[in-house]
Amino acid sequence: MSEGSLMPHGYKRQCADLLKNGYSSCSICCSNVSGCCKNPVLNASVAHSLSSWGQTAATDESQPRNSTKMFLNTMLVVLTDLAARLLGNTAFRKHFHLFLSAVVMIGPALSLWVSQHSIFAKRSHFLYRMFLRSGWGWTCIFVGSFVFLLSFSVHRSLSISVRHLSRLAVAGGLWFGFCNLLDLLENTTGSCYEPLTAGLEVANGQPLLVLREGESKSGCLTAGMLWRGYEVSEDVFLLCLCCLLLAEEIAVFGPYLSLGGISGAPLRILFLFCVLLLWLWLFLLLCLLAYFPQFPTQLIGGALGCLSWRGLYQGWYRQGPSWYSPGRPGLGLLNTKTSSSEAQVAQRSHGDCN
Repeated sequence: MSEGSLMPHGYKRQCADLLKNGYSSCSICCSNVSGCCKNPVLNASVAHSLSSWGQTAATDESQPRNSTKMFLNTMLVVLTDLAARLLGNTAFRKHFHLFLSAVVMIGPALSLWVSQHSIFAKRSHFLYRMFLRSGWGWTCIFVGSFVFLLSFSVHRSLSISVRHLSRLAVAGGLWFGFCNLLDLLENTTGSCYEPLTAGLEVANGQPLLVLREGESKSGCLTAGMLWRGYEVSEDVFLLCLCCLLLAEEIAVFGPYLSLGGISGAPLRILFLFCVLLLWLWLFLLLCLLAYFPQFPTQLIGGALGCLSWRGLYQGWYRQGPSWYSPGRPGLGLLNTKTSSSEAQVAQRSHGDCN
């Protein structure tokens, strides 16, 4: 195969144009520009023309990629700035727990309008199986990554980043302790009942139940019987705690950006994931309240979630960073690229919101 056959089509066309313009002594034009012409003088001219054409073609090809990259980066900045401004708003931070409390109280009333044939009326739905059963894990993954990257990008200190992450560890320990306490309460106050198989039914269509004494909850449910006890909705408790925790931890991003903090694409993408997770938890909370209404137990679960948030973020964490307290979110982060007076004003307003 000749050298000319290996040459790209664009170079062939460029060589043909050169030959028409008087470079008749070019015997061959190939992809190797340095050996294109036998005449040394003409060789340099042809090489310069071909290299200039190649650079122009490469620039033209890279322009669409650069435009797409700039568009995506602009959309990322716009979305994160809008979300950070909303979540960092003083009114939102002061009243979000009131909004969440209203949702828990009014949510069961939505069962009068929703259809029980909806896909969200089934406990086997993908969202319940994928996210609700491991809600604390999803929250720790995204919030923990965001908190670590934000604190490390400012201080470049692993110990300070771990201190901020310890807030999640404390909240996780509190959630785990409450879950064990609620299970113990249900086991202590509950009883096992066996439905009669004779087909007898009471007036409201429910089967008759026979009390079985001495059965534990696990053994009762394994045998296919019913357990009735004082139950508190752990799902509502978890979702309320995760929503309030997310709102507290990511709300500092708005003041951080307004003070000129470093905000690369990874940090902004993590922030958007946290915002999406917050809305997902709110959506699942509404689904549980509307499609599976259990007003007393869900109300108590929501109250426990709000009390846990208030005890941690409104009480313990406000004691400042010390050996017994990790400090509130944003402490030490809201002083980037600003004067000390501006940083103090931002810290004061952030503390008032908390």
